[in-house]
Amino acid sequence: MVLSAYSDFEESYLVSTQIVELMQEKKYSFSDFAVLYRTNAQSRLFEEAFRKRMIPYKIYGSQSFYQRKEVKDTLAYLRVIVNPKDEEALKRIINYPRRGIGDTTIDKLQQAALSARVCLWEVIGSPEVFQIDINKGTADKIKHFRLIIEEMQHFNHEMNAGEIGDLAIKMSGVHAYYLSDQTIESISRLENVNELIHAMKEFVAIRIEEGSTSISLADFLMEASLLTDQDNDKDEFTDKVTLMTVHAAKGLEFKNVFVTGLENDLFPSSQASYNPKAIEEERRLFYVAITRAKENCTMTYADNRYRNGENNQTSPSMFLNDIDKKFLNYSKTIELPANRWKSSSWSSDDEPSDYSPRRITSVKNLAWDDDGIRKSGHLRPIQQLTGKINQPVSKPVEKVSSLAGFSVGNQIFHERFGEGVITSLDGQGGNAKATVDFAHVGCKILLLKYANIKLIQK
Repeated sequence: MVLSAYSDFEESYLVSTQIVELMQEKKYSFSDFAVLYRTNAQSRLFEEAFRKRMIPYKIYGSQSFYQRKEVKDTLAYLRVIVNPKDEEALKRIINYPRRGIGDTTIDKLQQAALSARVCLWEVIGSPEVFQIDINKGTADKIKHFRLIIEEMQHFNHEMNAGEIGDLAIKMSGVHAYYLSDQTIESISRLENVNELIHAMKEFVAIRIEEGSTSISLADFLMEASLLTDQDNDKDEFTDKVTLMTVHAAKGLEFKNVFVTGLENDLFPSSQASYNPKAIEEERRLFYVAITRAKENCTMTYADNRYRNGENNQTSPSMFLNDIDKKFLNYSKTIELPANRWKSSSWSSDDEPSDYSPRRITSVKNLAWDDDGIRKSGHLRPIQQLTGKINQPVSKPVEKVSSLAGFSVGNQIFHERFGEGVITSLDGQGGNAKATVDFAHVGCKILLLKYANIKLIQK
């Protein structure tokens, strides 16, 4: 089956919903499911969606997102911006990225702080006052580090969490450090750092739309600390969904497998896009992914995905063209792009005349009771929520800009949450709010003057 989401955010909730529904329908265990992705950074959204759905999970062959070194290092910078007396965080970043402040110097700074009964931050500000035995060059590097933090603290008073996070990875040198080393490991670490900034911007955007003013760096760090605490909970419960990269999945099998992020420039990767040999290697990796499934393989993609520091419109992976359409079951009408590098095993006779591009409509038959309640545990389609629409929902075309344009029962589209139905309206003027029941992420209360929504149908 192929499932389409409007965003990477919705994709994670769509997968979590499918897991719950399959468990209810077929009595599977959590351990019967695996979610595969091309890059480690993709795990963050699935982890958060699973936590909110109370789906136990484990990361195979890696660490959970907030336990990864580069994420913890970046969070340490953010913690020091908010609280420079956080000595654990301060020691973690004073020489990260490397700036010529070695362990011996850090030990001397700590000893001076203990002797004078002051915090490490104070010693860093004036090492000469505390008569620390270091040369002038090292002392200048320490002072320069403190100036960087102080400048970021100044901006923190004027910026929200997403803005200061974006600035911090640049001013600190973290972004340039990973960007300068084009090894696979450094690229992966930079993707994780960018994903953290994505999480911060997402945090701000959602809170603004909900009408909350708690969008500061301190507010985000409070939420991140809760996620980190959950990561540290080591229970003995072994029945968990497995999250892993496709590379890590080699040799493993599961009853149900989700192959996610099937978009061009992600899977296959952008680095392989114009290299036929690299595309073939990516295609073999795709084969590895789908053959991990013993019973059901679900492939997902998002129309929009946050990558490399910005939100990008995407197209379905060319690899979907490699599978005979009679074996595929699409969740909605989609258009598949032409296959840039066709599999060498194909002949021209194998390819349908309308193959590039083609449109495939869902062939999945859902069973419903007379009152619209689902029988088989499948997702309830958006058309059934109001009973007003008998045809497939089209992409939204009208931007809703006035409060008078909304009413209960309206079907709307949100760039992050996908499609939903307004179930209630409350408040007046600038305080007007809409409660929206989204198909995959549940109910959200949105402040209409900030909600980035479009009207599908009244």
